[in-house]
Amino acid sequence: MSLHRDAQAVLAGWVAPTPEEERLREEFLTHLHGHEDAMWRECAPGHLTATTAVLSHDGERVLLTLHPKAGMWLPMGGHCETSDTTLAQVALREAAEESGIPGLTLLGGPLALDRHKVWCHPPHSWHLDVEYGAVAPPGAEAVISDESLDLRWFPVEEIPELSDEATRRLARRARSLCRA
Repeated sequence: MSLHRDAQAVLAGWVAPTPEEERLREEFLTHLHGHEDAMWRECAPGHLTATTAVLSHDGERVLLTLHPKAGMWLPMGGHCETSDTTLAQVALREAAEESGIPGLTLLGGPLALDRHKVWCHPPHSWHLDVEYGAVAPPGAEAVISDESLDLRWFPVEEIPELSDEATRRLARRARSLCRA
């Protein structure tokens, strides 16, 4: 199965928890249907990406990166690569690359959808973000990558104001799944 077909299957089978995310799910599926290149950064109108809220082993803290372009504390995430075969694989790969933590365990997912403007194509493009959660092994130590200005653990209920509601929502949803 191709990454494009996996994304279609994942989104077609996902039950959106809110009306807004249901609209996004339908929008993402329409975009996939209309763009064979929807998985790749080169798709100028927008492209699918994967984001992962990395939680501590007990689910109480979330690891956030100070994103150099956005200037905000955000979860790990990024673009699909040609070697990826599933959205879940993209989510886990990006989380491991950006956190430096081996042995992450992906929670079921996706957990949320988000659409936001980015700077991939002038004047802007859209990330159609499929969001997951993962749990770090006990004692995991994060390592700052060249894609981050800083990397810190925050209590899920104390994510800094220099973040966004999508990050807070994803962290809460991942924590509730981690506790289940």
